[in-house]
Amino acid sequence: MASELARDRWHPPVIEGRLVTLRRHVPENLAAVVRWYRDPELARLSRYQTRPMPFEEIEHFFRTRLLAADAFAYAIHQRPSGRLVGLTTFSNLDPDNGTALFHITIGEPDSQDRGLGTEATELMIGHAFDVLGLHRIGLSVFAFNSRAIRAYEKAGFRVEGRLREAIWRDGRHWDEVQMGILADEWRAGRVGAVAAPAVGEAELVP
Repeated sequence: MASELARDRWHPPVIEGRLVTLRRHVPENLAAVVRWYRDPELARLSRYQTRPMPFEEIEHFFRTRLLAADAFAYAIHQRPSGRLVGLTTFSNLDPDNGTALFHITIGEPDSQDRGLGTEATELMIGHAFDVLGLHRIGLSVFAFNSRAIRAYEKAGFRVEGRLREAIWRDGRHWDEVQMGILADEWRAGRVGAVAAPAVGEAELVP
């Protein structure tokens, strides 16, 4: 029982926000994830290869990276309707060094640009630093996705480096931008400054 309580504190079933609720994935979410991962525009913004992903590949990703008990992954549900609109995860969790990589996708086009991704990011990053006790969160984003870069910067991430011309997209090579945020930077930015995201903010699609 004690271990279950500790696990639920570390990886709670639900994390509540004002605009979104983060919930652990359930098998029924697979259909939405398949639809999102077959969306050509989301592939252009977030995947190294833009070829259509086979169902078996998406299902394997869903089972191992989103649904598995040891996967630190959440479905993003819009409030108050409870509609499933996206997903967010930590990967490469390294407790020895206090680091992780962050990922987020708002899969429903009509739920983008409404501050949902911004709040989901804040909930995940706050949990990582305040509950998990991590020191650094990193992410990568393609340089042409300027909307996502601005939104990550708004959440407190800083550009740390670039993999030069690592991505071929839209007829040319682009940099892959490496970004990160430290626990002290997060806490300094939160002091007296937790304001609700405004409608129309850039949405995060790594």
